[in-house]
Amino acid sequence: MPGNLTGRERVLAALNFEETDRVPIDIGGMGSTGINAIAYRNLRKHFGLPGLVKVYDVYQQLGWVDDDAKDILGGDVAQVFKRRGAFGISRENWKQGEMTDGSECLVPEGFSPVKNSAGQFVILDENGNTVGKRATDSHYYDGVFFPYGKAETEAGIDAVPMDYFSEEDLAFIEKQAAVLKQKNDRAVLLDFGGDILGAGQNNWGFEKFMEYMITEPGLVRYYLNKLTECHMENLKNVLNRAGRHIDVINFCDDLGSQQAPQLSPAMYREIILPCHRRQFGFVRANYPHIKVFLHSCGAIKPLLPDLIDAGLQIINPVQISARGMDPAVLKREFGRDLVFWGGGADMQSFVPFAAASEIKKHAEELICVFAKGGGFVFSQIHNIQADVPPDKIAAIFSAAKKYVRQFGGY
Repeated sequence: MPGNLTGRERVLAALNFEETDRVPIDIGGMGSTGINAIAYRNLRKHFGLPGLVKVYDVYQQLGWVDDDAKDILGGDVAQVFKRRGAFGISRENWKQGEMTDGSECLVPEGFSPVKNSAGQFVILDENGNTVGKRATDSHYYDGVFFPYGKAETEAGIDAVPMDYFSEEDLAFIEKQAAVLKQKNDRAVLLDFGGDILGAGQNNWGFEKFMEYMITEPGLVRYYLNKLTECHMENLKNVLNRAGRHIDVINFCDDLGSQQAPQLSPAMYREIILPCHRRQFGFVRANYPHIKVFLHSCGAIKPLLPDLIDAGLQIINPVQISARGMDPAVLKREFGRDLVFWGGGADMQSFVPFAAASEIKKHAEELICVFAKGGGFVFSQIHNIQADVPPDKIAAIFSAAKKYVRQFGGY
């Protein structure tokens, strides 16, 4: 594909396994291709960019990556996020707040953590339940409230309301998507979620849900059927309102550990896959212009054939440090059916310990594997953490911006 492309054209070409003028880049396009607010503040200072950082994801303490930073880093993706973020906190309005290091920033208006008697920062819901908790020496909030934690029957499950989108939720997404499609030239990604396994673990408690998948499979299926019906209703409503503006939709479900899938392939196929198939299949059948994206960390290679069969088109973050996630093998075995979105720099076991020059070479080598024949959108492997200095971040994206056909090619 000749000439200089817009960000949207570049991403869509790569998703269709076509050559592009340079490798497309995502920084901040969804909740796992972003950057911690502290690291983002330092990066903005490094680039001489003004203004306060907006902490739009309070759970992960992610900074909203502004267009001026995307212009420098080469970002080709614009994110549409949901009105209610972590812990149900609305992101419609903003106020001055503090990052976890005490520096000034903007936070959602409803984000008001308080210190408990143990010195931890806690988030309370409207009923006074402690739903989130952060130690003073941590950068992250942990979910600590499990609404299904005491559910032992179908009636107990029915007693907990499902999270259906309201009119305000739908209007918020529709407005964002329309503005982005009309006023920017980046690909538009809806960060939808639709977790299945992850929702069970977060809502029941990890240990209980994993145990119940074996000891109470009927109860788990009852819950997952209700959950999937909720996701499907939200999916239908949001795409009916905003689908014409969306290029990519992100589903999220961490299916892997460092060493293997969290579930055996047989259990995944029996319990979780039917739920994924309904969501992915709906998008593929009714909105063929929207590409289906799944974020899943870990060693998930054994599950990729099933995910592709269910309708998956894009996988992220491509955690190459996990067992069996060798870049060359993944590209060889799945590169004709699956777009790799990520895999550009190992933020877990390489970047924290390497010099900027080594990081640049590392990213170049990974791009050379994944970018051949298209089907690749560059991003670091999961979010950039608080202690990653600006020169390392700049090295990662410098490698991607310079990778064009005449320098190594597709």
